[in-house]
Amino acid sequence: MTQQFEISPLYLNPSVETFAPKDMPGLLAFHRSLPSYAPTPLVRAPALAATLGVQIAWVKDESSRLGLPAYKILGASWATFRELETRYGPFAPWRTLDELAAQLAGHGPITLVAATDGNHGRAVARMARWLNLNARILVPQDMVAARIDAIRQEGAAVQVISGTYDEAVAAAAQLADRAHIVISDTAWDGYTRVPGWVIDGYSTIFEEVETQLTAQNAAQPDLVAAQMGVGSLAAAVVQHYRSPQRQAQVVGVEPLRAACVLRSLQAGHLTEVPGPHVSIMAGLNCGQTSPLAWPLLQGGLSASVAISDGRAKQAMRLLAQDGVVSGESGAAGAGGLLELFGDDHVTRQALGVHSGSSVLVISTEGATDPGAYDRIVQVGS
Repeated sequence: MTQQFEISPLYLNPSVETFAPKDMPGLLAFHRSLPSYAPTPLVRAPALAATLGVQIAWVKDESSRLGLPAYKILGASWATFRELETRYGPFAPWRTLDELAAQLAGHGPITLVAATDGNHGRAVARMARWLNLNARILVPQDMVAARIDAIRQEGAAVQVISGTYDEAVAAAAQLADRAHIVISDTAWDGYTRVPGWVIDGYSTIFEEVETQLTAQNAAQPDLVAAQMGVGSLAAAVVQHYRSPQRQAQVVGVEPLRAACVLRSLQAGHLTEVPGPHVSIMAGLNCGQTSPLAWPLLQGGLSASVAISDGRAKQAMRLLAQDGVVSGESGAAGAGGLLELFGDDHVTRQALGVHSGSSVLVISTEGATDPGAYDRIVQVGS
């Protein structure tokens, strides 16, 4: 299949795999121990469902998760805790993060390091603040000021890298030493433990969804859409929904100009998309797929689609009609389904989607750039 997106911004998997469920003891209990934990809303979205031509569209609204405007804190917090436990544990039993922080205080200054397009870095900075640790967050040069300011307000030192997100990742990796712990959501050679825990941390989203649907006597979704930057969230979706018990179709979505997963799927091996990656979907502007996520994505995605900024804007406005405030990256999953199911009956048939289907979209962030959100949704530009 061609790699030229002008011709083919879509990949359909001819043989979708099933993955054994992963045991993650203590994860949900850990998240429930964090300040102000509560399940995020699961919203029924009739405007989205009508546009997609399905019976039910559910939106998991992550615009306010543990006091932050995105889902990333779930992966960042769990990965940070597990890495600290591996290095400095075992910890004595603790009930609050203050009690955990007191056990870390005797190990000298500790700095958490992360590269970010916005939400992951802020989440790592928040975890550092909760545990009385330092944080150093590396960001690409094109990050908007609102997102940089939000990270600084967490108490973190922000370093702007003259380059792309992928170059910020490389620079962060160079800082690792005994006093600087890199908390990355992407993997590289010799570094897989932490990003694996990040993927695991996202599973709380889907445990909540199952409970919420059961409480409404609603069926589990037939299809789930997931945004893809380096691929960690989509890997978590595959890990949950491609188990023998569920068998939902999983669709991965990314920007046209940063479609590293799609290119890799079309090529049959990991393939880099060089920058600059120019898209309003800033959290997805990644040129390299995480090698840790790759086997799950290659085997478990039913389809992968790349979308334009226009599709993301359309999805933001449509979700707003259903009462969901969704930022540019947050609305990308819905944008991918709009791209797939407009007039393409062949794709609908290939994925088994029909008028009686139920779909799930994860709105991964709120209005993390409020000015841009208002221009897109309220002004329409």
